[in-house]
Amino acid sequence: MAELHLPQVTPQDPFWSPRLETNAKRAIFHQWNQLEASGCIDNFRILARQKDGFREGWFFADSDAYKWLDAAARIYGRQLNTQLTALMDDFIDLLARCQAPDGYLFTYNQLHFPGQRWVDLQIEHELYCHGHLIEAGVSHFQATGQNKMLEIARRAADLLARDFLEAGPQRTPGHEEVEIALLRLYHVTGHAPYLELARHFLEQRGRTPFFGLSLLRQSNQAGARRKAVAQMRQTYVAAHPEHSKFKLPADNFAKRPPLSKLRWYISAFSGKYFQQHAPIRQQTVPVGHSVRFGYLETAIAMLQHAQPDASLLPALERAWEKMVTRRMYITGGIGALPALEGFGRDYELDPEYAYAETCAALASIFWNWEMVQITHEAKYSDLLEWTLYNAAAVGMGWEGDSYLYNNPLTCRGGITRRAWYSVPCCPSNLSRTWADLGKYILSVDGSNLWIHQYIGCQARLEMESPLQIEIISGLPWNSTVQVKVSPSEPADFTIYLRLPSWSAMPSCAIRSGSTRQLLPVDIPPAEVAEASGETAPATAQGYDPRQSRFFALRRTWSPGDIIELLFDLPVVVRRAHPKVKGHAGKVALTRGPLVYCLESVDNPEVDIFTWPLDLDGLQTEQDPGLFGGITLIKGKAQNGLPLTFIPYQLWANRGESQMTVWVNCI
Repeated sequence: MAELHLPQVTPQDPFWSPRLETNAKRAIFHQWNQLEASGCIDNFRILARQKDGFREGWFFADSDAYKWLDAAARIYGRQLNTQLTALMDDFIDLLARCQAPDGYLFTYNQLHFPGQRWVDLQIEHELYCHGHLIEAGVSHFQATGQNKMLEIARRAADLLARDFLEAGPQRTPGHEEVEIALLRLYHVTGHAPYLELARHFLEQRGRTPFFGLSLLRQSNQAGARRKAVAQMRQTYVAAHPEHSKFKLPADNFAKRPPLSKLRWYISAFSGKYFQQHAPIRQQTVPVGHSVRFGYLETAIAMLQHAQPDASLLPALERAWEKMVTRRMYITGGIGALPALEGFGRDYELDPEYAYAETCAALASIFWNWEMVQITHEAKYSDLLEWTLYNAAAVGMGWEGDSYLYNNPLTCRGGITRRAWYSVPCCPSNLSRTWADLGKYILSVDGSNLWIHQYIGCQARLEMESPLQIEIISGLPWNSTVQVKVSPSEPADFTIYLRLPSWSAMPSCAIRSGSTRQLLPVDIPPAEVAEASGETAPATAQGYDPRQSRFFALRRTWSPGDIIELLFDLPVVVRRAHPKVKGHAGKVALTRGPLVYCLESVDNPEVDIFTWPLDLDGLQTEQDPGLFGGITLIKGKAQNGLPLTFIPYQLWANRGESQMTVWVNCI
């Protein structure tokens, strides 16, 4: 498959377009203001000697600015904006002044430890930051056609190739990301060393002898460097007392289970936290930090797509299967342990401890997109959709200026949306994904067109002849979808329609552009294994993307042909696998691709954590005044009091509240 880029696909969708508009006109500017307020942009100005001051923020703070630029460029590619252009141009000029002549750019070292490089690669995110710098360069070039930021990215990548192509496994990144960046840069430049360095970083993982000892040395060294920086700051504040008032935003709150710290140490020093415990072909179980894991799998899949290697795909498929069936929440969220920000054991999916970081959901989206392009299997597009609507969408508030970092499935208090965090990795990561939403809708493969997502859009494609596609979608609230097919002249090709896992009995018909006659299309039922009696769910939390499939429609398409789809949207009651502790007698409600939850603001007279739901009489109700118009699920508790469920992605938008996805039932 070949993915489509700007401006080939333009989303025009009643559900997504308002969100994309908020992203482009509010969120991206809010994020820039927060980067300014937190000192992140000033770090570059200080390095460029445009301003006096002291560098603030984590050692990886540079990456937050690069992700903003990446997001801004993708937004610009969809919607020209002079204010955004000015911000991007000024920041790119600033980066050019900061970058060393040989391509190095890492303000933490350049300001605090001049002359030191590649010191603590497992901990200090040097390569991670260079990766996001390179990604910003690629995105800016793709959106604008301009070379200035791309040249900054290439200088950085050329430096990495010189310094790391012959390096051993000890010099691999502790936080995967640069591999994705190098592969993206290879695709736009065709420069082979970028591909080879990405492969080298991946192949060297898990091959460091006595990794724990190496990590201990780096940890002690990084700690000493942090203490040195703290002393530098104390000295600076003594000479500049006005700076003492500066404070970074608060960290995110997450409720932690017992022994969290001990489990972090065990995971880290075994190498699992960093995915350094085994070579990549032997990594078949999701472990460690969930964002790192998702980025690693994405990079391996990208490498497989760029240069197929039959030995890579089996490990990817086994890791995905393990994640979906045993280590993933019903929302698509991954990462059960707050201290680790990562995976627990099989079926360890406590809803209140759930970390399910927004960036981890995005990493899953990136990975699933690569997998469907390699395999043509609908289950990957299905999980992408499910994660998009639930585990990822929940991360940005309705107004675009507040965010969730971690995303539990039960909240008794303490977790609220915030304007910013001391580690603000998620907001701009969300914005760049939303801005690039169009690429996940369609793809082409020779004379085949694949429809992955039923998101309204306009697309102009080049297959054997020019082709225009328009999707008109009522999802997720309404069940009808139309696909208008307009080749420049009658043409034979195949359209692959994804039949979602959440729709048991979709119907399909084709309205001919020449006769307007409606022709029903027979969709064979999915093959389902026979079962006797009640069986446990096939996955840990009752959602199974493997039930999705592609349906092929091959015919001679004429201008004006229309595919009409009707998806059933019942309320689905889902149960967890018996091995998931604490879920006996509980259910979760979904409708279409949306997971629903109870929020205390809608149910003030009910204890949402204990009062059982009566499963009889569940109904849907439209609320045109809430969040631009949504579908609610209405039910009642055992005592007859009403219960109102809202989409999980929208909780915490109306002030501090309590929430639960899993509810007791009669």
